[in-house]
Amino acid sequence: MVAMRAGFLIRFSPSRLCMTGNGGLTGSTKPAARRDFSATATTWATWGFIGLGRMGYPMAQNLRAKIPESDTLIVHDQNRELAQKFKEEVGIAAAGAGAKGKGNAIEVSDGPRELAEKSEVIISVLPGPPHVKSVFGHILHPRLSPVAETVSAETDRLFIDCSTIDPTSSTEIANAVHSSSSGRFVDAPMSGGVVGARASTLTFMLGCPTHNSNGDGKLAARVTPILQLMGSKVVHMGTSGMGLAGKLANNYLLAISNIATAEAMNLGIGLGLDPVQLANLINGSSGQCWSSKINNPIKGISPGAPAERDFEGGFSVSLMKKDLGLAMKAAREHGVELELARRAEDVYEDVEEEEKGKDFSVVYRWLEGRSTGGNRSRRGR
Repeated sequence: MVAMRAGFLIRFSPSRLCMTGNGGLTGSTKPAARRDFSATATTWATWGFIGLGRMGYPMAQNLRAKIPESDTLIVHDQNRELAQKFKEEVGIAAAGAGAKGKGNAIEVSDGPRELAEKSEVIISVLPGPPHVKSVFGHILHPRLSPVAETVSAETDRLFIDCSTIDPTSSTEIANAVHSSSSGRFVDAPMSGGVVGARASTLTFMLGCPTHNSNGDGKLAARVTPILQLMGSKVVHMGTSGMGLAGKLANNYLLAISNIATAEAMNLGIGLGLDPVQLANLINGSSGQCWSSKINNPIKGISPGAPAERDFEGGFSVSLMKKDLGLAMKAAREHGVELELARRAEDVYEDVEEEEKGKDFSVVYRWLEGRSTGGNRSRRGR
């Protein structure tokens, strides 16, 4: 079903996406974080998290570990069993660390609207534009009561969307949130992969207006310490949609360098080089990149990389193809030429057919199988 909600087009999916609870700004283990969201005597807060996929699960886990023990984290995912698993696993860990009990530390919400009504800060990590539009369609209709009427007396409700979608769709959603007085919306996609999500070393690319609704210029300052609970670096790229613009440029480069790394490793091994020596050479020379150092496709080179476990986990081929497509769409809309994009898209489409669900570094195995020396011993695997 297609409907208009708060000024932008939303395509509702048959099943409502799950979303997680949110909460107000609170203290953290990092010096920059502080609790300033409420003037009431209440010392607890409720936090929300939408989407517990490969990235969202460890991000929400780190969030729960770093917010005050008295705070509540409400989670929601389309897979309710996964959300329940998160409550049980992470809640037990929180209780063991001194929280008042897993039931009080974590709750599972039935839907995004319910979660948003209870929350001051909602963090979302969803697969793509249709999912984000569907969630916010449910949240914004009917109109949400201002957070001052429900939770806090001082601060607007805050939506932080960490999903990778196109800047145009994100800006439309931001305008809908702001024009309906439902709160503040920022785009904050991240880089660092599942490894970074688990280690809380993600880099967030923040897109938000320079000033908040009161014009005091503190919106980015409010968002930054929250993101630092799940990552190590926050870069304010500009106004709404600019975080995503930065993310698409970065992931376009990643899509290309991943293929180039696979080709270079395949070439060197095909010429008779030892894969470990080749990787050491590349990573100490001008060819080094994230794909060669952190996510090398050869087993035994990058500890913890998906290649160590048959390319399971990590950033899937499908998501890489999706991000590449978003970058190509944005380039067309702005008249920007991308010479390598079409061929890279063809590669990921072919790899997806053969290696669906695997980490995108599996491009190496796909290339190796097509080489005339493809039957050679797969050293390092």
